[in-house]
Amino acid sequence: MTLTLIGFAILLFLAFVGVPLAFATLAVGFFGLMYLRGFDAAFAASSQWIVDTSTNYNFSIIPLFVFMGALIHRSGISNDLYAASYAWLGRFRGGLALAGVLSCAGFAAVCGSSLATAATMTRVAVPSMRKFKYNEGFSAGTIAAGGTLGIMIPPSVPLAIYGIVAGEDIGQLFIAGILPGLMLVVLFMAAVLIVTAIRPDFGPKGRAMSLIETLRASYSTWPVIILFGIVLLGIYAGIFTPTEAAGVGCAGAFIMGVMRGHFLDRASIFGVIEETVSTTAMIFAIVFAALILAQFVNLTGMPYELRALVLDMGLGPTGLVLMICAICVLLGTVFESIGILLLIIPVFLPSLESLGVNLIWFGILVIIVIELGLITPPIGMNVFTVKSVAPEIPLSAIFLGVTPYIVAMVLGGVLILLIPQIATFLPDAMR
Repeated sequence: MTLTLIGFAILLFLAFVGVPLAFATLAVGFFGLMYLRGFDAAFAASSQWIVDTSTNYNFSIIPLFVFMGALIHRSGISNDLYAASYAWLGRFRGGLALAGVLSCAGFAAVCGSSLATAATMTRVAVPSMRKFKYNEGFSAGTIAAGGTLGIMIPPSVPLAIYGIVAGEDIGQLFIAGILPGLMLVVLFMAAVLIVTAIRPDFGPKGRAMSLIETLRASYSTWPVIILFGIVLLGIYAGIFTPTEAAGVGCAGAFIMGVMRGHFLDRASIFGVIEETVSTTAMIFAIVFAALILAQFVNLTGMPYELRALVLDMGLGPTGLVLMICAICVLLGTVFESIGILLLIIPVFLPSLESLGVNLIWFGILVIIVIELGLITPPIGMNVFTVKSVAPEIPLSAIFLGVTPYIVAMVLGGVLILLIPQIATFLPDAMR
């Protein structure tokens, strides 16, 4: 176990000094294997794991959902989602922030990426809130927090990767994320209402729209709602697998984009392909590196030593889960969600299985905790994403703005912990 802890310490150091996560993870994993087995064995084994993973059919779901998200992103649907949400909610105090949360949830449902949701919706929503004199830190914090919904509301790339690593059904994980995702949306909107009730100047009322204007603004969002429904209902009803659902989603997103006047020339299509390839390459680089690191960790015997230690300590399922959650929050301040999953799950999986923890429920809980890390100081990834898009807003103001949503997310995690049926009800109904 000592050798593994040294490896993790080196990994954290490399991350802090700015080495990209994939390269830092690969270096620790490969040199760890070389220390244990020699260069030839480490090189041969690492090459074989990369080839086997890249040809694994289950991983094809990742580029497909990334492609679907890129098509949706470049179809301009984010603007329509925000306009529709604003039409219904803008007239209320804090209405633009409520619209921001709701449009983040809608965009996340078809994008699946927290960082992409935060970056896109910052460009769409923050200028509108600035126009109506919203507090800038609160505005930016709302979008940073809303962006975290991207890894909970299905289809979600991190949930898919968790399912592959933990050996759980990806379709059931997607369905399990629906109720917790909706619960977080409600909690975030409640946070907006509470903040603006205490500080009305943080979220003044917007312009009230007529019923005709509201319906007109909502009309353009129906295609994406239908697409989202087809993907999830198809999985739930067993009509197609998650990978097939991703293919259907890509086809539907492309058709929807064409109907909206996009993807009619070679440049726009190549732009989508370029975005998909670069994002997929980044994800797979992290996946390959993390798998090599996981093999190094397994060879050191740490997962099994840890399982014995957990059993000797008598932590029990709840104690172990709480310990993992605390580690995930700390890692979430430094790493992206996929990296955390690939670092944590292989290490603790034997302990979780030996204590009989429901891995579907645990997957949803750990995703919420990772979401929390994405907006937690000092290095919340979503906060820095919003800052990069809106550099004029002070970083300290954005961190202050996400504070109500941190409280809401902690409450959501506690509810999942105390009422597991929130996460397990729909998957159990599938069986």
